[in-house]
Amino acid sequence: MRRILTEPEASLIKQYVALMQTEGVTLDITDGAIDAPGPTSRSRSIPTVENIGARRLQTVMERVLDEISFTAPDRNGETVQVDADYVKKHVGGPSPRTPT
Repeated sequence: MRRILTEPEASLIKQYVALMQTEGVTLDITDGAIDAPGPTSRSRSIPTVENIGARRLQTVMERVLDEISFTAPDRNGETVQVDADYVKKHVGGPSPRTPT
């Protein structure tokens, strides 16, 4: 999982960092944040970490960064740290923009 997020030239993390930079937001994604999606992804009926795949990780990344992406135009010049606690907080419940 870590390799999918970090090693490819166009890894998901690099893509999201670049996307947020277009809005003037600097993402600081910690090692703890990179390791945090594993248990959440596995609990969604995926038998092993090796079977998560890039699509599932992209879904997790979208959930984690949804609020930051949505508010990015108003956060120009800010640095946002995404750590393990932030990931756990934002992956567990419904998306803040999802109607209830």
